[in-house]
Amino acid sequence: MDVSFASWIVVAVAFIAANLPFANERVFGFVSLKPAQTGQARTKPFLARLLELLVLYFLVGLVGYLLESRIGNVFAQGWEFYAVTGCLFLVLAFPGFVVRYLRKRR
Repeated sequence: MDVSFASWIVVAVAFIAANLPFANERVFGFVSLKPAQTGQARTKPFLARLLELLVLYFLVGLVGYLLESRIGNVFAQGWEFYAVTGCLFLVLAFPGFVVRYLRKRR
């Protein structure tokens, strides 16, 4: 696996992971929340979506780290790297946010 292919894998995984909290009402796509009342579906709170987004950011970072370690030497990262990748992860999450909160429901 070359560096370019590994980079595209990380970008694709990041895009999917960034939109996962907004795509469904389950935590991490697996854990269902208890219904508020019988017969009603419970919606996931916005804070839970943000926490899920943060956890998924670190999981994608772990995937990137593992791919980088398989290719060659792992480079040390400073706070700038995490600031930029965190902002990029939020930008990748924008389509899911728009579909969930800004799109008009008919």
